[in-house]
Amino acid sequence: MNRLIPALAFLFVLLSATAQQPAPAKAKRPPNPAMDPVQDVAGLPRVLLIGDSISIGYTLPVRKLLEGKANVHRIPTNGGPTKNGVASIAKWLGTSKWDVIHFNWGIHDLKYMPDGKRQVEPADYEANLRSLVVTLKKTGARLIWATTTPIPEGDLNPPRKFGEVKEYNDIAARVMKENGVAIDDLNAHITPQLATMQNPRDVHYTPAGSDYLAKQVAEEISKALPK
Repeated sequence: MNRLIPALAFLFVLLSATAQQPAPAKAKRPPNPAMDPVQDVAGLPRVLLIGDSISIGYTLPVRKLLEGKANVHRIPTNGGPTKNGVASIAKWLGTSKWDVIHFNWGIHDLKYMPDGKRQVEPADYEANLRSLVVTLKKTGARLIWATTTPIPEGDLNPPRKFGEVKEYNDIAARVMKENGVAIDDLNAHITPQLATMQNPRDVHYTPAGSDYLAKQVAEEISKALPK
């Protein structure tokens, strides 16, 4: 019994010391190269991509497709809903000259939140878009609006619930047409390819899907570049 007490005391101290050890730090996700700053090539037009994770997916292939034709920048983050855009657009635009701005908001706006409302309801979505277009037009850049891409039906991974994409695309189409903004219909472009190019139960795309979107984006930007 006398020998057991010191052994138990040692075990207690050992377990206490182990419990106090800090948990190993989680490995940090490497930075997305789509967010890397772009070193401008003198003499080439400057292009800005604004959008959510769908646009992050096509940023690098668009840069590759327009290499030697344009300096393709993007905002250094996920653009999120239009209310984020309204709050951050001045910072994203900075003071540099832009020749073409290709932009989209929508998927985050029409996402349902825990209170049962969409993150940005349709009336606010329209008001925010109108405000953003006014700001973007002041840059003097050629503007291209990208329609919001489809959201699959059924259970999604991660679990999320979205409103109707068409409702928000219709609102955006009205705003853009009234303001003379060109429309890049990415929704119509990718829809026939969803079965093979969209990740299962997800709003995002396979690398092949992002490449497919990038070709359309690069083509529309090319049309708008100054000659």
